[in-house]
Amino acid sequence: MRTNAATVSLWTDTAQVPVHPPLEGDTTADVCVVGGGIAGLTAAYLLAREGRSVVLVEALQVGAGETGRTTAHFFPPDERYFEIARRFGDAKARLLRDSYERATDLVESIVQAESIQCDFLRLDGYLVPAESGGADVVDREHACVQKLGIAATRLLRVPGLEWDTGPALCFHRQAQFHPVKYLAGLTRAVKRLGGRIHGDTRARDVKGTDVVTEKGTVHAQAVVVATNTPFNNRFVMHTKVAPYHSYVVGLKVPRGALKPFLLWDTGDPYYYVRLDAQQEERAYDILVVGGQDHKTGQEGAPQHRWDEIEAWTRRRFPQAQEVAYRWSGEVMEPSDGVAYLGRNPTDRANVYVITGDSGNGMTHCTAGAMLITDLIMGRANPWVSLYDPGRSPLHGLTDFAMEQANVLAQYTDWLQGGEVSAPDRIPPGEGALIRDGLKLMAVHRAEDGKLTFLSAACPHMGCAVHWNSAEKSWDCPCHGSRFDIAGQVLHGPSNAPLAPAGPT
Repeated sequence: MRTNAATVSLWTDTAQVPVHPPLEGDTTADVCVVGGGIAGLTAAYLLAREGRSVVLVEALQVGAGETGRTTAHFFPPDERYFEIARRFGDAKARLLRDSYERATDLVESIVQAESIQCDFLRLDGYLVPAESGGADVVDREHACVQKLGIAATRLLRVPGLEWDTGPALCFHRQAQFHPVKYLAGLTRAVKRLGGRIHGDTRARDVKGTDVVTEKGTVHAQAVVVATNTPFNNRFVMHTKVAPYHSYVVGLKVPRGALKPFLLWDTGDPYYYVRLDAQQEERAYDILVVGGQDHKTGQEGAPQHRWDEIEAWTRRRFPQAQEVAYRWSGEVMEPSDGVAYLGRNPTDRANVYVITGDSGNGMTHCTAGAMLITDLIMGRANPWVSLYDPGRSPLHGLTDFAMEQANVLAQYTDWLQGGEVSAPDRIPPGEGALIRDGLKLMAVHRAEDGKLTFLSAACPHMGCAVHWNSAEKSWDCPCHGSRFDIAGQVLHGPSNAPLAPAGPT
């Protein structure tokens, strides 16, 4: 299936989602959902189940974005519970726990109610120390989760592994699934409930509660922007979230050599592990390992990160055989460790956003769809203040200040020379920035030598894009927009392509 990146994930390689036609002219609905990932499809499903008429528009096709590039696990927050409790207090940390548990329960109930064959599995997840240490973090988290009433057990090591992990905190009844199979099932359910889904329909703007797309306008009473990062909010939300690229390697292991488990360590950034062992047609299982995160657009040749994940894995899992998959995905890190789910802070109208999912996208996106459904239906929801997109960044002021300083530093690209002096210095199949007088151009050389000249200015807020040689895209190092070789948008917040350019 066509996706927003060059690499192929395990999930997009092993499942199919129905292709949906583009919107044809203007239409009306109670709710317009923008985005065909787990956030958008879950919101569309819940609202359609409530009897609301729903139109969902997706720039590519269902599953072609970040949901198809996740590792698709449900486990505790990337930001430890003890950090959430320190920043927000015990009461809100309990609300976070409640939202995680209820979101996972909802997915399980949808799988059962809609008979979705997506390999959903309840299993234990283990927090372990990183190679450089972290036993104290395990102990602090254990003390906190005991106080919050979370089902977790401290162990001397993770059972069943040859690798001596050191002290482990076991969280019971976590979960994993096949995300693209789940989306395919949600898609069928939404359509059965009367929802309309349109692919190849990029939303360009939200005016009040009208969603303006390149194929027509959806006139709605409420809008849910579920696009990983909002395209309709030019500034406010993008100071609160930071775009990061994360890398994943899938290695073959002998069938049955490992039992399914979830594992993540205390590193920063951390490594995270799961096992895909439910594909009966395969003679082997896939050990899925991710990590090596960095700011989007701030590493031009990141292929070595896959090598480092592979090396980390082989030192710990002697069962690992050849590499079957390498892919990457983009996550939006919230400044204070808690996602932004709810009413868009710059809109008085009924416009809602789901963003800042960090490494917990499956959980946050489901919780966000639950919360927003309650808001649209006029029901109270206890999570509103916790996840409020309009909340102050003061809970994570240090991280907020560091991320803003990093963004400002990227604009110095406009004061620099190009990365190469001429197009013939660019290897075939690669791209680079070239200075031409006052212009800074993003230039790609195809394998056959054909050159594509684009303005390096990201249309969102004018930051200079950088070439990503792993995913063959132009990535913005400020707010995470990504563009293909022709300059078309692969990932927001930009809602417009890179402008064409040419040498003078």
